[in-house]
Amino acid sequence: MAAVASLSLRKQICRSFLVQNATFYNAICNNRNVVHRRNKLASLYFQTKNTCFRPLTTQVLYKTDVTVDYRDGLPVVTLPLPSRKDTCEFTLKPISQTVGDFIQFIKAEDGGIDSVAFYTKDGSRIAKSTTIDVLMRSDFQISINDQKYSVSPPVICPVTHEDAQTLTDIKLLISKLYTTLNVENYQLEREKELRTRLEDLKAQIAPLEQQAGVICSKASVNTNRLSWLGLGLMSLQFGILARLTWWEYSWDIMEPVTYFVTYGTSMAMFAYFLLTKQEYVFPDVKDRQFLIKFYKLANKEKLDVDKYNQLREAITEAEHDLRRLRDPLQLHLPIKEMDKIVKKE
Repeated sequence: MAAVASLSLRKQICRSFLVQNATFYNAICNNRNVVHRRNKLASLYFQTKNTCFRPLTTQVLYKTDVTVDYRDGLPVVTLPLPSRKDTCEFTLKPISQTVGDFIQFIKAEDGGIDSVAFYTKDGSRIAKSTTIDVLMRSDFQISINDQKYSVSPPVICPVTHEDAQTLTDIKLLISKLYTTLNVENYQLEREKELRTRLEDLKAQIAPLEQQAGVICSKASVNTNRLSWLGLGLMSLQFGILARLTWWEYSWDIMEPVTYFVTYGTSMAMFAYFLLTKQEYVFPDVKDRQFLIKFYKLANKEKLDVDKYNQLREAITEAEHDLRRLRDPLQLHLPIKEMDKIVKKE
């Protein structure tokens, strides 16, 4: 009996010792977990406090998320494709491309996509004509085969006035550099093109020019004859009036006659103005008579005057462009070279 009592006492003592050890071990483990959690929270706090996150990216949580990332100033949209069960990146141009272009890119990448639509957070559909720049300014949803994905584009800091001015200056400098490097080749190609066109036009106008030269000679001869005829008639009038004034009659009788002759000449000039709507000036009268005779002979010789005029105007324009192209200021030559070209011309 004493042995049995001592055995039961030993069992109780061992049991109480094991319970105390287990309680102490659990307490130590809980304390370690608490300390570990506190240290982890503290490390996360200092990490978030001292770390610079990328402001132009969205956080990827799952492979089925739609993310937006800016690379080299262009938005890169990563979205899952339903048929292939993988993700695909789409690099978009904010200004020149629209939502409709983005939809076409998605459908072209996966043939199993039947419908793609874009919606705002309120559920309103976004038009296909909306530019990517406007789309990325706020949160939106993408519906692919009735599967909707929420997208939160990163916030972009607006460009300041100083940055915009610097960008404008850089563009202007690049434009000047491109012009300086390529202006010589462009001028050579343009000059070759103008010369070829000028040769072609001269070849087309050559037969018309020869025919027109013959007609011009005939019309000029006819105009000169009429001019001399007019001088002869005026001389005849002068002789008749002089004969009647000093030989046949006296000045008292011929004075009214000369008055009416002069007044009749004025009436004839005014009638010419009413008919032609031009002032009676001898060079203009001569040119008018030349043109009248020229067109009469052209119709007789079957010369296409309209085609001749068009070719002549085209040749004049080509020669003018060629002169402008050879201008020393356009060639960007030094002053000495410019003086040589001016002396040659």
